[in-house]
Amino acid sequence: MSDFLIVGAGVIGMLTARELAQAGASVTLIDRKACAQESSWAGGGIVSPLYPWRYSEPVTALATWSQTSYIHLAQQLLEETGLDPELRQKGMFMVDVHDEEEALAWGRKYHRPMERVKSDFLYQKEPNLVADQSSALWMPEVSSIRNPRLGRALRRSMEVTENINLVEHQTVESLLVENQAVIGVNTDEGAIYADQVVVAAGAWTQELLAPLNIDLPVEPVKGQMMLFKAPVGMINRVVLMGGRYLIPRNDGRILVGSTLERVGFDKTPTEEASASLYETAVSICPALKGCELEHHWAGLRPGSPEGVPYIGAVPGVRNLHVNAGQFRNGLVLAPASTRLLADLVLGRDPVINPEPYRLQGRI
Repeated sequence: MSDFLIVGAGVIGMLTARELAQAGASVTLIDRKACAQESSWAGGGIVSPLYPWRYSEPVTALATWSQTSYIHLAQQLLEETGLDPELRQKGMFMVDVHDEEEALAWGRKYHRPMERVKSDFLYQKEPNLVADQSSALWMPEVSSIRNPRLGRALRRSMEVTENINLVEHQTVESLLVENQAVIGVNTDEGAIYADQVVVAAGAWTQELLAPLNIDLPVEPVKGQMMLFKAPVGMINRVVLMGGRYLIPRNDGRILVGSTLERVGFDKTPTEEASASLYETAVSICPALKGCELEHHWAGLRPGSPEGVPYIGAVPGVRNLHVNAGQFRNGLVLAPASTRLLADLVLGRDPVINPEPYRLQGRI
């Protein structure tokens, strides 16, 4: 029997397992699919909230801690597994922003490098952007990571860590409860017991908690994206415009995203979204008209009020914890969210004030 059982092997579940295992705990990590095949795979991998000044302080606190830690995490995973998550430290342009003064004030308040740049600087860096933009906001420290490769590197890390037991393709059907305490989970292949259980199941978290009369306001929010096969250097940095973005990869491929749809657990890509995303892509970078469209897909984000995640113990049920509800910023907030959860369950001094994320008083 493990010290901890984690339900959900996305990036947050795997990083939680990694944090606990590095502290010496034994961990079982279980997922109904292979690791990182839901929103961890489907997202874009920008290591910053979109328009970060429009988020509340609790999101900023997690994002700030995580952005620095990704540099070390990417290096550690490459050395540990031989798999490169492709962290690109190239910066982000935000074009045609209507609330620039609020953005610049936020940057000063939180000591985040951000400046307004003129068109000559913008087009020197990104000559293929749509013409006639007079200025942009520039955040030089923003990174992006190739999230499917991050998922593969983390999965390999799970495999080579002796005190992590990875269980894939096994569905958790319910939580096992005795005397108001969780003692494990019931799966489609039988029961698995543990001293403590962490639910990190993304958009599916509430489904597991509902039978315990716990109403966690985490809901699936569909996002659709597309991928272009482009030559290396067509776009070199993340570009955000009109609420959507282009994200370049090392091999030249460019992602465009994303939609925001509340349609339950439906992940079907739609023709309407395809047309809209294509129009977004060529409106930001007209040269993409001549590039092959490789893929169009959808994923489900774990939506939560104001995007503030739920991290910590579940009130009224002993030995049960949650790490979910990061909404559009799962990858952005993952390192800080998982470190905070590990600090709480291991009785360590938390790296971030845990109060804004506690379930007590929020459900």
